[in-house]
Amino acid sequence: MVRLSVNLNKVALIRNGRGGQIPDVAEAAQKAETFGAQGITVHPRPDQRHITYADVRILKTVVKTEFNVEGYPSDDFLQLMEEVRPHQVTLVPDAPDALTSNAGWDAIKHRESLTDIVSRLKDRGIRTSLFMETDAAQLEAAAKTGTDRIEFYTEAYAKMYPINPEAAVKPYREAAKIAHQLGLGINAGHDLNSANLQFFAREVPHLLEVSIGHALISEALYLGLENTIHLYLKQLQ
Repeated sequence: MVRLSVNLNKVALIRNGRGGQIPDVAEAAQKAETFGAQGITVHPRPDQRHITYADVRILKTVVKTEFNVEGYPSDDFLQLMEEVRPHQVTLVPDAPDALTSNAGWDAIKHRESLTDIVSRLKDRGIRTSLFMETDAAQLEAAAKTGTDRIEFYTEAYAKMYPINPEAAVKPYREAAKIAHQLGLGINAGHDLNSANLQFFAREVPHLLEVSIGHALISEALYLGLENTIHLYLKQLQ
């Protein structure tokens, strides 16, 4: 079964909109795990508009499943990762002012720097993942950095799925085969939801983990967090 990691950025965004500690991010993580989530994901950004570095430190002490932290590998971010040592760090190429992740790494262009960063994190016992698209040459370059996994950026799939599911998933299916042959573990995330997740998980081979936040937390407003997590887990069975 593909593992479900729940991204809590939107919980922190609601909290920060009012100030204080409601909703409590640490409590949300504990509830999500109780309801069946197999991991917790956060993505602290430089402006700390949702998850803060303080949240990351607190979550490390309460998450009992798998703690995955996403982020751009700035010096501050890397120092935090070395301090906290989450189970997995997913490196993304976002600009500081990006609203959300909107592209995978150019691993050919950044191969040397990514190799150094991956080595630095792995020396601390942290599993690494690179946010990637489906180009075969880029996947080959990613493998040469020494990363453990890649995370497919799935916005293109989500946009195409309502129009033509087979055309939407085909690039990811083929890229997953290549990544697996290169020895890379495969994660996925971005705009996956309860409508398109089951097909993606069924059609993409060797998929290990999906990270879902915006859609899941949004649906939880209507269904409740427990029901929504159970719904997503059902899609992954």
